Amino acid sequence: MQYMFLVSGVETGAAPPQRMIDEIENLTAQEMAAGRMLARGGLLPMAMGAARIESRRGKLKLTDGPFAETKEVLGGFSIFEFATREEALAAAQSFMDLHSRYWPEWEGVCEMRPMFGFEAAAAVSASPS
Repeated sequence: MQYMFLVSGVETGAAPPQRMIDEIENLTAQEMAAGRMLARGGLLPMAMGAARIESRRGKLKLTDGPFAETKEVLGGFSIFEFATREEALAAAQSFMDLHSRYWPEWEGVCEMRPMFGFEAAAAVSASPS
């Protein structure tokens, strides 16, 4: 099953330590070589062009960022293929452990979500209501 990891935290303007970046790059190389990591991406700070387009009652509303009311912001994502939920949890914990070890003052969260795909849609459609 495919899983998306969404990493968010408070945007302080502080750059991550180079050692943590290096360790994440090493982990990424290992996961890509093993065929588990399918995609990843980091997001620039909100002040560098964030916008929201909301849909409310059939009308769209555009709001340019940064957004003062937002405490934690999405900082990046990765998409993996794992055989089990336990494998996905272990990978997410390993990734967050790098943050704890090499950037202990950073506070954030890694949300792990199974991804919806054609096989999931078929299973949902086939299940009795």
